[in-house]
Parts: sequence; C-alpha cells; structure tokens
Amino acid sequence: MASLNMRALLLSLVILALALGLWEALNPPPEATAALSEYELLMGGADQEARVPPPSQVLGHAWDELSNPFYDAGPNDKGIGIQLAYSLYRVLTGYLAAALVAIPLGFVIGMSPLMYRALNPFIQVLRPISPLAWMPLALFIIKDSERSAIFVIFICSIWPMLINTAFGVANVRGDWIKVARTHELSQLKTAFLVILPAAAPTILTGMRISIGIAWLVIVAAEMLVGGTGIGYYVWNEWNNLDLNSVIFSILMIGIVGMLLDMALAAVAKLVQYEE
Repeated sequence: MASLNMRALLLSLVILALALGLWEALNPPPEATAALSEYELLMGGADQEARVPPPSQVLGHAWDELSNPFYDAGPNDKGIGIQLAYSLYRVLTGYLAAALVAIPLGFVIGMSPLMYRALNPFIQVLRPISPLAWMPLALFIIKDSERSAIFVIFICSIWPMLINTAFGVANVRGDWIKVARTHELSQLKTAFLVILPAAAPTILTGMRISIGIAWLVIVAAEMLVGGTGIGYYVWNEWNNLDLNSVIFSILMIGIVGMLLDMALAAVAKLVQYEE
C-alpha cells in the first residue's frame, strides 16, 4: 500500500508538471505592437493584448498574496486570509445549524415509518430548489446580507445530512435492534448505543456531501451579497480585470474545499466498523 501511494504521488506530480508546462507554453508573451498614441498613453493603454496569465506569473502573485494574507487596507482591499476566514465562518455556522436540525430529524424519520411518509413529500419538494433561489426571500425577510448568506448555507446543507441520516437509521440491522430489546434497553438508549454507532458511517457521508455543497454555494452567495468573503474577492478582482488574482482565488477555493473534505473523511474513518 505504501508503494502504491508513493507511485500515485509521483504520477500526480508528473501530471501537474506536464499541465503547468503546457499552460506556460500556450501562453507566450505577445509580440509588441505598434507604439501607443498619446491618447492611448493618457488613457492607460498597454502594449500587450489581454491574455490568461501563465502559471509562473500566477505563482509569483500567489507568493505575494500568501506572504501577507491578513492585511486590511480598507473595505475593498483585504488579504486572502481575511476573505477565506469570513467565508469559512459563514459556511461552518450554517453547516452546524443544519446538522443540529437534520441529524435529530433524520433519526425521527428513520425510526418512524409514519413520520417518513408524512414528511417525505415536503422533503422531495424542497430538496431540488436551488439554494440561491432562496436568497431574495432571505434578504427580504432577514434584511441582513450576512445572515442571509448563512441561511442559504443552512438550506443547502440540511438535505444530504437529513436523507443520509434517515437512510442509515432505517437500515440498521434488525437483529441488533432485537438484541437491544432483549436486554430491555429503552428507546433512548437503543438510539444512542445501537442505532447511532451503526448509522454513523452513513451520517458522516451525508455530512461530507453537505460540506462540499456548502463550500460551492458560499462562493456564489458572496458574489450576490458582496462585502467580504472569497466569492466577493473573485468578483471584485474580475471587475478590476486582475486575472492573476482571479486564478489565484480559484486555486485557493479548491484547496480549502479539499481540506474540508479531507477533515470529514478522517472523521468518517474513525467511525467505520467491520461486521
């Protein structure tokens, strides 16, 4: 297994080097055009046409940004660390609120066929609605962009956790429940000592799906509400026509999303069991 992991790592590095090399080769600096007129110089014209920056230029910009990630030079000029911190705060707040609702409710649905049949129509109607479709209504009712963004994270995070919890609870082996009844355990003890450990891997899978969706949605939500956050940072840098910052922020979004997924994957391994 160690040999396989090492070979996979080496292959990943080779693929990365080839991709960066191809990107660099496909973005040569354009040849200088004719001299700019006096008017073009006054208007801030450039002697190079707009193009996607090569990876060497993006990496240089990334080094500058990461050297001082927490600077604060005003409302529209904050470091990447501050922007990511705002986004993570919104994501984790909405995500944890969703977990507090979805997991207990999922237990109720999974353990009660009556509750499943009663609530399933509502779940099936609300689940396919795009989280961003809730944003105008949230802004109107809550009247606060920060809380509205958190509500959007809440509404997009709740469904995978709710459905996976209900599925995991409903599919706990029947003989385990019978053993608990034989030992005269109460329903509460049965839920905590038998059902919860058995359903934990499925619940963690739902939580892992939810955190990925929440991180996707926060970028779009922050583009709408503005102010702070990695989504606003991307949109603001695009408005400034700074493609170096746009590409750098895209990479940071991917890295943070990967770290969030890895964290929950590590937690999921702790609750796995073999029958």
